[in-house]
Amino acid sequence: MTARPYRSVLYIPASKERAMEKARGLPVDAIIFDLEDAVAVEEKVNARALLGETLAAGGYGPRARIVRINGLDTPWGAEDAAALPAEADAVLLPKVDGPEHLDALAELVRPDVAIWAMMETPLGVLNAQAIAAHPRLEGFVLGTNDLAKDLGVRSRSDRLPLLTALQHCMLAARAHGIVAVDGVYNAFRDEEGLQAECAQGRDLGFDGKTLIHPAQVAIANAAFAPTADEIDLAGRQIAAFDEATSQGLGVAVVDGRIVENLHVETARAILAKAAAIEELEANTHTDMPAGA
Repeated sequence: MTARPYRSVLYIPASKERAMEKARGLPVDAIIFDLEDAVAVEEKVNARALLGETLAAGGYGPRARIVRINGLDTPWGAEDAAALPAEADAVLLPKVDGPEHLDALAELVRPDVAIWAMMETPLGVLNAQAIAAHPRLEGFVLGTNDLAKDLGVRSRSDRLPLLTALQHCMLAARAHGIVAVDGVYNAFRDEEGLQAECAQGRDLGFDGKTLIHPAQVAIANAAFAPTADEIDLAGRQIAAFDEATSQGLGVAVVDGRIVENLHVETARAILAKAAAIEELEANTHTDMPAGA
């Protein structure tokens, strides 16, 4: 799986020119340019054209550019896929129930574009392993609002009714080495609640969180980045293990705890992620397209 950060993944309506312009200056790791739920029916065609013009103008730096199209069972989905802007890094398909949905999408989009799947239906969650195994798939995005609706669960701060689905998707994602991004937190002014849900998602293993408002970005970026203590410990674990192996030993001890090869693998992943975040943030700038 790539070390590329996906801590903060912000939804932006593709029909809102001002919002897409503002996103060029936000410290997000990725943007989902939404042609689906965030765009009214009468604006679908116009939004598709506006998105193409906006991405062609550039200015998004190293931020991953993901386009969520309409479902292929709608009047707009196939054309969204066929007209995917050349500057898009990935296409996100909503309500994926099985790998056959990805097969249909793969026939419509160019072969070099990554395919991502919205995991937001009970059937999709049950088929998560088969979906994650698709050769074109590179990421899951959890659609927890739609999933909660279909399951008929009550909203709880601990998300207990959704934990089985969240963990099932995580197992499938990790089994096949793809990215997995947690669902949105709807109360965008509730910083404490967002922090708690980000911490839960990070503890579950998610790479980041989808966001609905720029005010949520800083919290997500902090929650899904290695902490200073984690980076320090990782460095010390690697150094101690290297010293132990140089003496013909198979384990080391750091802070009173055994360090084996598996811990070193985790430590190296932490340092790689921290380095990738540092590089992305160094290259993230607010450059604007010519003439803007």
